[in-house]
Amino acid sequence: MLSSDFQRLKEDIRRWAVELGFQDLGVTDLDLSAHAPHVSAWLEQGFQGEMGYLTRNLAKRLDPDLLHPGTVRIISARMDYLKTDTQPLEVLDDPALGYISRYALGRDYHKTLRQRLAKLGRRVSEAAEGLDHHFRAFTDSAPVLEKALAEKAGLGWMGKHTLILNREAGSWFFLGEIFTNLPLPVDEPTTEDHCGNCRACITVCPTDAIVGPRQLDARRCISYLTIEHKGPIPASLRSAMGNRIYGCDDCQLYCPWNRDATHSAEPDFEPRGQLAGAELLALFAWTEAEFLGNTEGSAIRRISYEQWQRNLAVAIGNGPASEAALSALSARRQTSTPLVAEHIDWALENLSQRAARAPETGPGRA
Repeated sequence: MLSSDFQRLKEDIRRWAVELGFQDLGVTDLDLSAHAPHVSAWLEQGFQGEMGYLTRNLAKRLDPDLLHPGTVRIISARMDYLKTDTQPLEVLDDPALGYISRYALGRDYHKTLRQRLAKLGRRVSEAAEGLDHHFRAFTDSAPVLEKALAEKAGLGWMGKHTLILNREAGSWFFLGEIFTNLPLPVDEPTTEDHCGNCRACITVCPTDAIVGPRQLDARRCISYLTIEHKGPIPASLRSAMGNRIYGCDDCQLYCPWNRDATHSAEPDFEPRGQLAGAELLALFAWTEAEFLGNTEGSAIRRISYEQWQRNLAVAIGNGPASEAALSALSARRQTSTPLVAEHIDWALENLSQRAARAPETGPGRA
């Protein structure tokens, strides 16, 4: 095929991607040498916490050809996920409700994107018949430096919160990649930083996890603590977690580039059940079987029932000091694991202290 033929094929790929529910895509080469110093320095500081897989597979992250030999181009695709009716700020402002990161309210994005990317890859193979097309699709499922690739492919720039920002879409989107052996024309990388002097994401982070522009200490990040971290949540960070029980979106919610972000029409990302604004005590009452049933096909299944109970205990401990909360915690304490019991004890103490400080009500009191 001539270079003009590959250009037409790339235009077709972009059109097919939109038909499959993606909003945009770009193509880049494999050279990630400019990103290697930043990644290495981040790991050397221990900011990855318990995510040891980030270190074990570093070579493959920095050299995509090691992950899928024969790759010469990477297609980076974007799919928006924010729905219009999830009321994130309202949920955050009600301490009796449980906040779940907006990306996890619908179907597990890994399944949706990987299937669509694989379908797109097969479509490319059909169009490139005779070229022995080899490809492999990824969605946060292998050692892929996806944000760096998206930036190189022109999909956006790395925001100060370390997420990719796009001038039209903000940051409410998933990324996926197709590694291909076809020499498609590459797109111009995003080189301009449109964050300017804004520090909104750094300022609003509840646990001060964004220690500097594009420097995230995962060990302090609520998303890490509620999902990746398996052990006790540091006591010094529990109060700051508020009612966030799975992930955190604060750095996105207050980013100016997300004020006019496009909302998703993708049916797979419609909120399931009552997760978008469920009461903490109702979620805490779930048995393990109910947890598994109610989160089937959801990204929430990345955590165990024990982690779920741990996260909820902290959130309840940060909520109203009601008799119902104290009773629910005490009852669960009798059958909980040592990990959950530790957090229940913290919550009970927290609520008891708050109740003791609350002014009495009655005749003559406001």
